[in-house]
Amino acid sequence: MRVVVVGATGNVGTSLVRALATDDDVTSVVGVARRRPGWRVDRTEWRQADVARDELTPIFDGADAVVHLAWLFQPTRDATVTWRTNVIGSMRVFRAAAEAGVPTLVHASSVGAYSPGPKDTPVDESWPTHGYPGAAYGREKAYVERVLDVFEHDHPGVRVVRMRPGFIFKRQAATEQRRLFGGPLLPRRLVKAGRVPFVPDIPGLRLQALHADDAAHAYRLALTRPVRGAFNIAAEPVLGASDLAELLGARTVPVSAGLARAAVAAGWHLRLLPAAPGLLELALALPVMKVERAREVLGWTPAYSAKDAIRELFEGLHDGDGMDTPPLAPDAGPVARVREFASGVGAWP
Repeated sequence: MRVVVVGATGNVGTSLVRALATDDDVTSVVGVARRRPGWRVDRTEWRQADVARDELTPIFDGADAVVHLAWLFQPTRDATVTWRTNVIGSMRVFRAAAEAGVPTLVHASSVGAYSPGPKDTPVDESWPTHGYPGAAYGREKAYVERVLDVFEHDHPGVRVVRMRPGFIFKRQAATEQRRLFGGPLLPRRLVKAGRVPFVPDIPGLRLQALHADDAAHAYRLALTRPVRGAFNIAAEPVLGASDLAELLGARTVPVSAGLARAAVAAGWHLRLLPAAPGLLELALALPVMKVERAREVLGWTPAYSAKDAIRELFEGLHDGDGMDTPPLAPDAGPVARVREFASGVGAWP
């Protein structure tokens, strides 16, 4: 099997490329990225391409499967840029896969595609995927779901799989996630057990997480097994403020949703935070997902708990971890953080 991974140098992409390179059913991997990495993997060749503008069909020719992972979280201050890459770019990937005659397409959707839902009764894959309109991420993930609906109707011979994971973490992606969501003011050394004074306990904030290697395992199973449709992917337990406080050796402090929204909005408008306020709104609105279908149909079982994944995030933040790929570049110290400010917090793609 020849597999093309679009967006191969990010959090999930690096784990998936590594997993595919050790799979006897996979003969070769083509990693597609906007910027070439220094990282090298057996049985993997790298192709440089931007899904928003470059020709993709020749890259996909001869592939047995395409995995579409490419996604921009920034610039949060110019939604036209993320729309061009995330929505138009996804449409271009799907069209190129059809033109190249690729029989299998696996797309990285997200829990963020789901419409607001309950926190106490988990929802399955039939829950509406209309997103949360107040967040660009939710709007774009939901729109691509509708694009896939049309694609499946027009190309019934293509096996389409939609992966809908929770929040995905690993040590090597921690610095990237700090740049994307925490910003240059988040101090590395503070993120350690006993050094964080408190964790805000915001009503309705319950998160599902998993390790990037477990996400990669689910994608690999989706590629090598004759399955179709959507799969919710998350590890146990569902995380609340008390779980995060336990991992950090901190106490919880009740914080109203309104105060949390105001604080994030102020940080974003003052260009101190890269994450737009809508992301907090989205997190508060997300339903809790059932994951039985992934276990029963894919045969997927996570090796890491949700707490393990979050623990790696905290350790990676503290140590400034990363990899030799542009998205996952490790923390380069104060000079790099000054550059983040100079380029505009939340304004760089």
